[in-house]
Amino acid sequence: MHIPDGFIPFWQCAIYYVILIVALYFASKWARKNLDDKRIPLLAVLAAGIFAIMSMNMPIPFGTSGHMVGGALVAIIFMAPEAAVIVFTVVLIIQALVFGDGGITVLGANVLNMAIIGGFTGLFTFKVLKDKVGIYIASGVGAWLATVLSALACAIEMAIAGTFPLTIGVASMVTYHLFIGIIEAVLTVIVIAAIEKFRPDLLYWDNEKTTGGE
Repeated sequence: MHIPDGFIPFWQCAIYYVILIVALYFASKWARKNLDDKRIPLLAVLAAGIFAIMSMNMPIPFGTSGHMVGGALVAIIFMAPEAAVIVFTVVLIIQALVFGDGGITVLGANVLNMAIIGGFTGLFTFKVLKDKVGIYIASGVGAWLATVLSALACAIEMAIAGTFPLTIGVASMVTYHLFIGIIEAVLTVIVIAAIEKFRPDLLYWDNEKTTGGE
């Protein structure tokens, strides 16, 4: 799902950078208000885990790459997509500069897909479903849907850029991530279940306790 440099024209990259700057503005406001000594280590651990799972990727014909994402996981745990924006901006910069995975010119597009679209989709789905089906099914469905929609957004952006035809790009990206999303859903549930068992104080499902993204 990492879009490499050169796949999107510079003028389109500039548009995605504007979106990134706006997102980082709101994310920084959220961080100043909500991150404390208890939550910063959790954010760092999640960033390290996401760095690892996104490094295990496979090339996709008529696409970019297929891998798990983690945007929904971060957004659900912190009840704030702003947390995903912070994590993915840092992780994607390191991956682009150190490992050549993704790119700097397309940083805005990659953060848009994985953190903004993925984070909002995962969190919104979780909020809608958690009281109906429970937090585990809600988080799993949210993670799966976030992965699929992030892949779809990536394919649409490359079609707009003229990199791949829309129908072929969507078919390739979405098909692969339909299955990758299942793995991501399982992993998301496992992580949330572990945190709920050992550190339930780090999870804020009650809206009255939730301060992020509200």
